[in-house]
This record gives sequence, structure tokens and C-alpha cells, in this order.
Amino acid sequence: MTEHTLTVAGVAVDTRHWIGGERVASAETFTDVSPIDGSVLGEISRGTEVEVDAAVAAAKAAFPAWAATSRAERARILHAVADGVEKRIEDLAIVETTDNGALLRSHRRGVMPRVAHNFRFFADWLLELDHEDFETRGHTNHVSWDPAGPSVLITPWNAPLMLSTWKVAPALAAGNTVVLKPAEWTPLTASLLADIAAEAGLPAGVLNIVQGYGSEIGDALTSHPDVRRISFTGSVPTAQRITQSAAVNLTPLSLELGGKSPLLVFADADLDLAVDLAVEQYDNAGQVCLAATRILVEETVAEEFTRRFAEKAAAIVQGDPRDEATDIGPNIHERQLEKIDGFVRRAVDAGARAVIGGHRGEGQYYAPTLLADVAQDSEIVQEEVFGPILTLQTFTTEDEAVQLANDTRFGLAATLATGDRERAARVTERLVAGTVWVNCFFVRDLQAPFGGSRHSGVGREGGTWSFDFYCDLKNTVTAPKGWKNHG
Repeated sequence: MTEHTLTVAGVAVDTRHWIGGERVASAETFTDVSPIDGSVLGEISRGTEVEVDAAVAAAKAAFPAWAATSRAERARILHAVADGVEKRIEDLAIVETTDNGALLRSHRRGVMPRVAHNFRFFADWLLELDHEDFETRGHTNHVSWDPAGPSVLITPWNAPLMLSTWKVAPALAAGNTVVLKPAEWTPLTASLLADIAAEAGLPAGVLNIVQGYGSEIGDALTSHPDVRRISFTGSVPTAQRITQSAAVNLTPLSLELGGKSPLLVFADADLDLAVDLAVEQYDNAGQVCLAATRILVEETVAEEFTRRFAEKAAAIVQGDPRDEATDIGPNIHERQLEKIDGFVRRAVDAGARAVIGGHRGEGQYYAPTLLADVAQDSEIVQEEVFGPILTLQTFTTEDEAVQLANDTRFGLAATLATGDRERAARVTERLVAGTVWVNCFFVRDLQAPFGGSRHSGVGREGGTWSFDFYCDLKNTVTAPKGWKNHG
């Protein structure tokens, strides 16, 4: 091991940036701490404008050659990256669990295989990307997707590698070069991704990774004149700052922001299914942007729903995420835990009743909580908590259910439990959300559009929508005459 390497459960992780195909150290560092037990994992290179400029310069220099690389060759390299991910699933899983506290079993069986799938899907989609030519008064229109240039990707801590590669894979497939800025609370698997990409043959400078605090390097990244695309997943206030910064150069943005999504439970629903869907919202300790944190239940079944919910939630095992028996791990950071607890305490002070939970556990764990007797205009109903906190409200009519569901500034997702197909069609048509699930939750296909409405985001990614964002769309119109024969 060197001074720039730390070891997590036997896995060596380089703590330096990855710029232009080389490891680059900074003069200063920041401390990475595991949320599982508060242990210090190591000191990570802390980026400045110097590293940002170097990374963007490397991406700019590598762009012409990568953009000119054939679709088939780009796809081949992305499949090689996916192969590398699959070979290191166990390493990636244990490092990410240690770094962000999510369940090890989920990382092994679902999250890391999805990381590999991100690369394979967009590699394959690239090879099929096409638009049928069409004619206008005898002229032929041909639509093409041109690589846009260096792309800055800023990613969150709740699913670090999966959400990073959800952006990295289509950006690279599109022919763009990348500067990735991982969340400062969870930087480690991004560093491993750099190693995997290099081993897969990704040319130097095509993928660059700069670590550090958004407050220190965010503006340098998003206002850089050589950056052609910015994709960000995170909070509304940060997105507002990014938008202002990007406006200087009119840099196109894709923003996936917060949510305050509803789960509507009608009296005609399968109540056991509805309860299962509601309890599922505690997944990843409630640190899921798509989580349906507002449970809206038809009044006639609310009492029975609440009873069954409390019984089901009582069986949740909270503890060390490395244990196969654990259902919920810790929250990411002491600062986040204090934020969660503040939301709950203010809600209780305002009259809310804790049906279950409502308190901190030991360390960085917060008890799964359901708050009833909450007002629609209260903070706990209107603002994203990002913890294992759900609220319970009742409605009496379909119109009231829709009105309550849409009555926030967000519009990321919605979940609906009903036994009536006609009602499902009526209600989903009226819900303001980027994704609506009916009698299910978290079923996602990479070819579907993903994003939010209102303050939950700007734009859509997924399938062709990702290429529409990461590319400059071109329409070439060709006349039917004017050609000369050249033998």
C-alpha cells in the first residue's frame, strides 16, 4: 500500500483523482467516514479549481478522437467496462456498503449488476439508435446524433456507483468525454470505476474523476466555458445554483432533483399489497428520491391499513448492512441524521402523532417512522426529508386523493394501489409525476424516460432521451437534384 491507497475490507482503493489517464493528488484532503460505525476510512484528495481545469482540459483534448471513434468500437469498450464491473462485483459491493451504509446483499444481487447493465444497455442502444428518413417536397431529411463535447456529471451519495454510471454510460456511448464529480460522502467506488475503465481500454482523458466538496469546486465545473453538458442529481437549492452558473455559457442541463411522492391507497385495493408497497418505502433507510413518503389512504380502510402497516413494519430488522438479515442500515451522515430528527421533532411539536418510530437509534440509525395527524401545508408533508419518515393522511373521494397527491412543489413519482382498472387510468392521467407505478413500485427499465416535473427536475434521460440530451441533434436536408455524375 502507498500513502495514496486505503484498504476497505481487503480491497485497495486509490484516494487520488483520475485525470487524463493518470492519478493526480491534491495538496489538501478530506476525511471519508463510514456511516456504519463512524470509523475513518481514509483521507481523500480534495479537488480545487486546478484539478477541475486539468480534468476539463483532458476531456477537451480527448474529445475529438473519442467522438470520431465508430459506434461499434465505443460499444465494444463499454461492454468491456461492464465485464470489468462484473468481475469485481464483490469488491464494489463491500466498498460501497462500507462507504454509504446500504445493504451488502442489495449491492451484490441488484445494484452492482445494474451498474454493469447500465454500460451494456447504452452500448447496445447506441448501435440501434436511428431515425427513419422522411421527405419534404421531394427533399430527404436525415436525423443524426452528434457528440456534444465534455460533460460534467455530478452525482449523489445514496446510490453512488449506480447513479454515476446511469450518467457516465450514455455520455460515453454518445461520444462525449466526461468529468465525473462523485459525492464527497461516498467517493470510493468512483475511484474503482476509473481502474476498471482503464483496464477495459477506455482512452486516457475520456473519463476523468475529480473528488471534493461541491461548495469548493462546483462552480468551477458548471461555469467552465469548455463544458458542453451538465447532468446533476441532488437537491433543489444546489440545482438552482448550478442553473445560474451554467447560464453564463448557456450549457444545457439535465436535473433530477428531490421528491415528495404520494402512495394512494383506495378502498378497492388489495390491502396486503398496499401495505407491502408502503413498507417498501423504508428501503435504503428512506434515502431514495423516488420513495412514496406521503401515504394517502381512503378513509374507510385507513384504520385497518394502519394496523397492518404497523405489524409489517415491526418485523423490519435494522442494523449492520453487512449482515444478511438486516433490512435497513444507517443514514449516511450525522448531519443528515440531525436533519431527519429535526423534521420529526418539529412535526410532533406541531401536533403530529408517531404511529411507529419517531426517534433516533444508536449511532447513525433512525427508527422507521410513520407520522399521522399531519396537516397538508405542514413542513413534514411539503418538504423532502430523505430518511425513513412516512406520513399518513386520509381522503374520502377520488378527487380529494388526486388533489392531495398533486399538492406539493414536487412531481418526481407517484404510486397507486387500486383494484379498479378504470380508476387507475383516470387517476394516473391526472397525477403530476415523471413516473407512476400502479400496484407496484420501483420497476424501472432503462429504455423508459426518467425525470421529474415541477421542482423535481428538468429534462428526461433513458433510452433515446439520454442520447437526445448528450448529443447535438442534427437534421440534414438533401435536395433530389443538383448532383453531377463522376463516372
